[in-house]
Amino acid sequence: MIQSDNQNQNREEIIKELCTCNGLYYEKIDQEGPETSTLEMFFSGYPKIVGMSFFPNLTTLTLVGQSIHKISDLEYCPLLKNLWIAECCLTKIDGLQYCTNLEKLYLYYNEISTIENLEALTKLEVIWLNNNQIKVIQGLHTLQNLKELNLAGNLINKIGTCFDPNEKLERLNLSGNRIRSFKELTNLASLPHLKDLSLNDPQYDPNPICLLCNYATHVLYHMPQLQRLDTYDVSEKQIKVLAEATVMKKIMYYNMRVKSVHRQLNEELEKLKERKWKLQKLPEDRIKLFSCNMKHLERELALLQTSRQIQSNKSIKNKMLEMEKSIDDSENADEVSEESNLERKFFMKLDAMRERITFWNRKLDEIEKIYQMEIKKKKSNNLIVQFLLTELETVGNTRFEEGSPSDSWFNSCYDLILSRFCAWDFKTYGITGVKINRIFRVHNRILRMIFEEKFQMFLDKEEVLNETEKMLECLFYVFDPHMPVKKKQILQVLEDGFQAVEEHKLLRRDAVLLSNSLSVCERPRIEFLLQQTKDECKNSNDLEESFIHGKLIIAKVFLGRSVPARERDPIHQINYPGANSVFRPQKHLPSGTSRTAEEMYSSMEHRNCGCHHRQCEWFVFDHELVLPEYFVEFEYTTLVKVQSLFSTLSNVIVEEGKKDTEGFILSGDLQHDDEVMNMEPTVKARPKIVCLDEKTVLSVAKANIYSQIVVLNLHGNSLCKLRDISRLTGLRKLIVSFNEFTCLDDVYHLPNLEYFDASHNHVITLEGIRGLSKLKYLDLSWNQLKKTGEEISVLRKHTSNLLSLDIRHNPWHKPASLRLSVIGRLKALTHLDGVQITEAEVAAALCFIAGSKITQASLLEHSRTDETRPRVLSVHPYAKILSQISKNKLDSQTHFNSSWYPRITVLNLDGQHLSKIANLEKLENLRWASFSNNNLTKIEGLESCLNLEELTLDGNCISNLEGIAKLTKITRLSVNNNHLTSLERCVFENLSHLHYLSLESNRITSLIGLQKAYTLIELYISNNYVSAYHEIYHLKGLNNLVMLDMYGNLIVWKQDNYRLSVIFHLPSLKALDGIAVEPADIESAKDLFGGRLTCDMIAERLGHSDFTKMEELNWTTSTIRTVDLVPADQFRNICNVNLQNNNLTSFSGLIFLPNVKILCLNYNHIESILPRQKPQNHLTNRQQLYQKVISSGYGQQGPSKGSRDAGFGENLPPIMQSLEVLHLGYNGINNLAQLQLSRLKNLKLLFLQGNEISQIEGLEGLPFLQELVLDHNRVKTITEGSFARQSSLLALHLEENRLRELNNLQPLVKLQKLFLGLNKIQELSELEKLEVIPSLKELSVYGNPVSRKMTHRPLLIFRLPSLQVLDGIAVNMEERARAELHLIEQQGIPIANSPMDCGFSGLPITFSKQPPLRVTNVNLLEGINNLFGSDLVFPHVLEDPLLNEANKHKKSKNPGMVTNNPRSIHAEIALRQVKGATANLLNQLTQHGTLRTAHFHQGSRENGGRMSANSPSRPNRM
Repeated sequence: MIQSDNQNQNREEIIKELCTCNGLYYEKIDQEGPETSTLEMFFSGYPKIVGMSFFPNLTTLTLVGQSIHKISDLEYCPLLKNLWIAECCLTKIDGLQYCTNLEKLYLYYNEISTIENLEALTKLEVIWLNNNQIKVIQGLHTLQNLKELNLAGNLINKIGTCFDPNEKLERLNLSGNRIRSFKELTNLASLPHLKDLSLNDPQYDPNPICLLCNYATHVLYHMPQLQRLDTYDVSEKQIKVLAEATVMKKIMYYNMRVKSVHRQLNEELEKLKERKWKLQKLPEDRIKLFSCNMKHLERELALLQTSRQIQSNKSIKNKMLEMEKSIDDSENADEVSEESNLERKFFMKLDAMRERITFWNRKLDEIEKIYQMEIKKKKSNNLIVQFLLTELETVGNTRFEEGSPSDSWFNSCYDLILSRFCAWDFKTYGITGVKINRIFRVHNRILRMIFEEKFQMFLDKEEVLNETEKMLECLFYVFDPHMPVKKKQILQVLEDGFQAVEEHKLLRRDAVLLSNSLSVCERPRIEFLLQQTKDECKNSNDLEESFIHGKLIIAKVFLGRSVPARERDPIHQINYPGANSVFRPQKHLPSGTSRTAEEMYSSMEHRNCGCHHRQCEWFVFDHELVLPEYFVEFEYTTLVKVQSLFSTLSNVIVEEGKKDTEGFILSGDLQHDDEVMNMEPTVKARPKIVCLDEKTVLSVAKANIYSQIVVLNLHGNSLCKLRDISRLTGLRKLIVSFNEFTCLDDVYHLPNLEYFDASHNHVITLEGIRGLSKLKYLDLSWNQLKKTGEEISVLRKHTSNLLSLDIRHNPWHKPASLRLSVIGRLKALTHLDGVQITEAEVAAALCFIAGSKITQASLLEHSRTDETRPRVLSVHPYAKILSQISKNKLDSQTHFNSSWYPRITVLNLDGQHLSKIANLEKLENLRWASFSNNNLTKIEGLESCLNLEELTLDGNCISNLEGIAKLTKITRLSVNNNHLTSLERCVFENLSHLHYLSLESNRITSLIGLQKAYTLIELYISNNYVSAYHEIYHLKGLNNLVMLDMYGNLIVWKQDNYRLSVIFHLPSLKALDGIAVEPADIESAKDLFGGRLTCDMIAERLGHSDFTKMEELNWTTSTIRTVDLVPADQFRNICNVNLQNNNLTSFSGLIFLPNVKILCLNYNHIESILPRQKPQNHLTNRQQLYQKVISSGYGQQGPSKGSRDAGFGENLPPIMQSLEVLHLGYNGINNLAQLQLSRLKNLKLLFLQGNEISQIEGLEGLPFLQELVLDHNRVKTITEGSFARQSSLLALHLEENRLRELNNLQPLVKLQKLFLGLNKIQELSELEKLEVIPSLKELSVYGNPVSRKMTHRPLLIFRLPSLQVLDGIAVNMEERARAELHLIEQQGIPIANSPMDCGFSGLPITFSKQPPLRVTNVNLLEGINNLFGSDLVFPHVLEDPLLNEANKHKKSKNPGMVTNNPRSIHAEIALRQVKGATANLLNQLTQHGTLRTAHFHQGSRENGGRMSANSPSRPNRM
């Protein structure tokens, strides 16, 4: 079968060999051949396929390791399904046209360079073409059944759209090629069934793209259906979800940055607009001045002409009088002459004024023209957005870094440019220097990787390591001067290098042109632009402006082996074999150099510098050795400073003799205005009419009745209404210019009105005008009309015969399309804005109007039928993306069949001048729609599009969003640059899938409508009117919100620490106002705003901000550190404040609440009412942050150390004068004086339990204090000044302290309750000191060592005659009598042997020793009488009228103690014994009158036992 070149074997021998290899008999080939379906031949070296005619039913043919150069003899095998011709020498795919049943084709390891001749093999499912020489993927367009394709190990660098027809492709191997662009991989996303993709098969070298960052993420995002990638299993859903989440984050990030750049550009454009308004103010004022005076003159002239006509009528009658004929003739002649002169002066002055108005209108046009040029310049020079989009598309592998003087690389590049600039070279053009505006550093990983790889290969090959530095050079890329430098070209170079630059293809360049000199690089461009400008006859200013701005691409170049250029040989690789680059010095003039340049070159010999000796052009043949490193925007400085009209430093008024005055105003122009204004005749000012009545109308019109009035001139008054003007049915001309009208609704039903001048007013709407059927002239210039569609509709309906219309100088919403819109709708119009309407304009207007409606044709043109969301790396709306890249467009013939409407899923009607959305009722499957840059005023016509997912309405005039309430599936909504003023809550409550919302550049004042937009992830609402800080609280429920942009709202600069505040209240944010939220920002926000109680927080909880009705403020357990309720007057009705269990260190902003009576601050960290001033160097970071916050405490002026030591603020002015009850329990207070409590002058109840107070002080300024709670502190002693001024104190709580002595209680003359339980009082003598408190009614001393002594109770009862309750047990008369008797018996009566003997059953039996007793001023008679009174028994539990809330829930220390011990029979017996004993005692005492004092001295300290089980427990007090 196979014939070798070296051995000349015959065909028969080849067939024999083939039969032998496959187990066939050559002799029986006629019989066995047709039965054979499979043939194989391995490594035989045969050069040709022969003998296939013997195997007509062959289905599988395998030839491996042969020397076959061409496929042949397969026309005899029509049934062939599997063909293997591998590791042979094939150079071309051919000879397969008859194998139409072929399903598998294996041609790997050959020398095939082109995929071709496969068109007939439509059944092919598998093709292996790996390890060939293929550079371009092609020839597969008919293989629609292809499922597996192996192109590994070739030279492919682009994919393109070659696989679009192969939708069934499942396995694709492109490993070992040269694919290096992510854009190429994106094309594979069109293969819906692709499951196995290899770009980095371990058996091959990886594609360059596989070495880039985010490679796998990019692939998995665009092809989520993949099961295997680069031989790895990627079928798990989690992997795809992670890839998509990563890409979405990147899209969100770049969308944020793009919006930030657009915002910066818009800010610059706004500055230009403001500058334009300032520039136009003077011309506009002049136009108004002249217009007003012209109308004055015209009115006076009309009156003059009317009076002259009357005079002429009178003179005719006087001709009948012959006696006075001669005299009258002379007088009339003089009068006529005088009036003619005056009339001529009127006309002259009017003409002069018209000239000045024309002049100032021309100035306005010049300013507008320059303004538009500045806008175009700003937009054209802005490449940052394109840079960002390139970064996104390349997944960050091409990145652009803008430099600043702080960057070392920026300074190096700056110095490089200056070193390559020679002023002598630019002297001819008047250029003196170069100014660098911007430098971008290009980080292109793929180009750098290829550059370094080739550079290393060259070094390894040439072995020239020592000369490497000489071969590397930074050069300027030379653009073709005859082709404008476009953004697309620059981006192409910076992203893809110089391999596919269009100008190289057009000019057939074989090398990249570069230069080491700025003059060599720029001179051709300057020459070309200068010549072009001269040809277009532009002014000198345009000559300078045309070349003053320039762009540079600086590249790192490996020159390699460089040779000089030869004049006769074109710069092509074939002319310079072995050379890597060619250089040409500047002295060799290039062909086509202009005469000016030649003269400049000839003069170089006379200049002093030697720059021209080093200046060269370089031609580098290998574009991959040219690496773009920097992109530079610069401008030249010239001898003549070009003064920009829109420079803020420029003065609009300049002196005479300036070279160019376009847009500027000469000082002589103003002088000329004054001369015109002072011309004769002068018009006297008339009194202005404010209100129009019948008398005034008749007076102005010089008529007797309304029906006589034909002309009514009301110019120059202060009218805002035209009452009863419709009664002037004969009126033909009405002038109301220069008045105060805001609407013209009084002008109706004037059937004869032909002329109406309403210019120079404040008209905002034409609604109300009606019945003006004969109106021909209408002047509405210099008003405030904005709504184009509405106003034109009014005119179209009610002024159908209008011929001339002037609507200039109104703030129209869409001024660009205004003229065509008016002409198209007012078809009778002949003049618009003082300019005659041409036929071309009429035709264009008709087309404009026809295109402004949604028709079948427009739907077919601008719709697509894609069913899946495109997976592209872009920030643009999907409707825009699909309309550009999708090929699923409806056929123009489908409109005959109505079934095409439901197929539409994409609709892009941007910029179609639509005034209304209509005719979309049948688009029930519409998913992505865009109606940007139209004239829409409301959202309508989308009610049937319930599957809509994305809606873009940017650049319209929409005022509300009510029309989208039913679009519940919408996920992305953009309504930027409209007229929205509010956000309807009912709209966003229904949008349960909304993720993206952009409402930039509207007039929104509140965010309350977004409260329930819980699914929002991105919210862009910059450049609106949000000013109130509490609006942020409406977003607190949006837990998914990641991106928020509020830049340009009043709140940004109105609210202190705005950024940190928003970050604090919206913790889910990752970016705010285009800046990422860093961890440091979060910490600073927590430090500054964490625990800050503000009005907004209260309003958020209440649901409203009307605080005047609040009476109680309860905010416990909320980690509050500061209180900032400003203004405090709105909380004037709050009486009760509870901030228990927070982190307050001072009263903070609470001191400003005017009417607080009860303040509870338990469980905080209060140090003082106002914080103490700390030195700056001792403040913590948190405290330094607090200084920035009003009412936060730190940073406020407090008392100095000296004043605190002198009395801790007792001389300071009082605060919180309404405060009566203060709870400061459990605050860790250790110094009462530092609290400055003396400033609370009207305080009545003070609770300080649970602190660390060791000394009672600082209460001097509380004269009205009635109850003081100091339980559970560390008080050891009561000093002399502790209660020096507490004469009003009624209750004192000192339980659980460390008291041993009870001194200095004398000032407490009104004290009724004293609680001393659980202290360390040991001696009875200390209890005796309580007798200085005469009014004491309730006392507790339980838990003290002294309470273990049995005599402490009778002693206290005896010593304190007003005592009613002791240790929680009521003191009754019986007990008091027994106590008195016992103590008397202790003094002179025999001692009972037991407690029962003396009648005190409560005393233990062990109490047998007589205690010493001192009795002073005891009235026993009164005590005994009271003993038998009706109030013998006291209640055992007395309710405390002053509840102690802090101790309300405190458990008893001794719950087992009995607090109620009823009197027993033993007590009755004891009482009877007392009666007898006291009778004798009274007889003795009455002899001496009054009982005197008896002193009992204690001889020794008793050892008291423990408290018995029935001893009194600790009282449970509130």
